[in-house]
Amino acid sequence: MLLPLQPLALTYTLAGDGSAEIHTLKGAEWLGGHVLPTGDALLSGLYMNELLLRLLARDDPHPALFDAYAGVVRVLASEHGDALEPVLRSFELLLLRAIGLLPSLAVQTMAAAPLHADQRYTLEPEGGLRAASAADRAGLPGHQWQALQRALDDSASPGAALRACAPVCAELKPQLRVLLQYHCGSPMLRTRQLMLDLQAL
Repeated sequence: MLLPLQPLALTYTLAGDGSAEIHTLKGAEWLGGHVLPTGDALLSGLYMNELLLRLLARDDPHPALFDAYAGVVRVLASEHGDALEPVLRSFELLLLRAIGLLPSLAVQTMAAAPLHADQRYTLEPEGGLRAASAADRAGLPGHQWQALQRALDDSASPGAALRACAPVCAELKPQLRVLLQYHCGSPMLRTRQLMLDLQAL
């Protein structure tokens, strides 16, 4: 039963006063729903797990984020086609927002100035969203950042973030990669290193 990326109902007893890190597992029941992802989808799922372990505080519940995670895993376990990159980018945005590490995507962070629809902006770890310079390889026009912010604000539509990420996931990927690694700290994410090692074979 204890396989990665499978929905389980666990029962366990708390050790001591409950503050210990190791508890006694009493039972694990598979809740069904999907098969184990394979290939790139499995690596993507392990990458999400590593992000959660590195960024979330232990025992801090995030029900909305859990629902988003479960939805991404269902996509990974299906014939996902071209949906892999958009679902990962949308999950990264939702995760950063849930833990308060994503600035507003509707304004320039340092100046709190509105975005111009056709001007390009880039997201960086220490400065937030700022006007892109000629040296910046990654960036998005203001109207696309604003569309992402509206999608993140649309709690009534779980797929809004996915739809907003789909046309811009290639531009988002390098910016979110740097932002996530900055907040995860050193060393490099193990799943990212594994992907690099596999590509080098």
